[in-house]
Amino acid sequence: MIRVLFICHGNICRSPMAEFVMKDLIEKEGLRGVEVASAATSAEELGQPVHPGTRRKLAEHGIRCDGKTARRLRRDDYERFDLLVGMDAYNLRNMQSLFGGDPAHKVHKLLSFCGEPGDVADPWYTGDFEATWRDVSRGCRALAAHLKEAGGRRDGQGGV
Repeated sequence: MIRVLFICHGNICRSPMAEFVMKDLIEKEGLRGVEVASAATSAEELGQPVHPGTRRKLAEHGIRCDGKTARRLRRDDYERFDLLVGMDAYNLRNMQSLFGGDPAHKVHKLLSFCGEPGDVADPWYTGDFEATWRDVSRGCRALAAHLKEAGGRRDGQGGV
């Protein structure tokens, strides 16, 4: 089993979009043995449902996110998940601070799977959920290809 955790600041826009896009890709592409979840680096939105803009964008593509509420990233998530995928550089800094580094090389930015150094567009500030959709979709497709290539095997350091 490969466990992937998507992380953003509040866990109501970008990371749940990535969680449910990835779940949809896993189902459509027949990927087996992949578990996906999402979390926040902050406590600001704990218990809140997915942002209406994210819900609308997912629904446009036939993807549901019913029942999802924001949860905070925990220190033990580093041991529980094989890949911890942040939406931007700020998320990565917060993750590495919480985890005390990244000795097993599990922490990545989503767009790094596309070979891009950039951050996923944050609709909280722009209201542009389409730009976020494009970034998340591209990143998740690349991550799915990476997981297929890995064939469900982990490297010797716990990463995938």
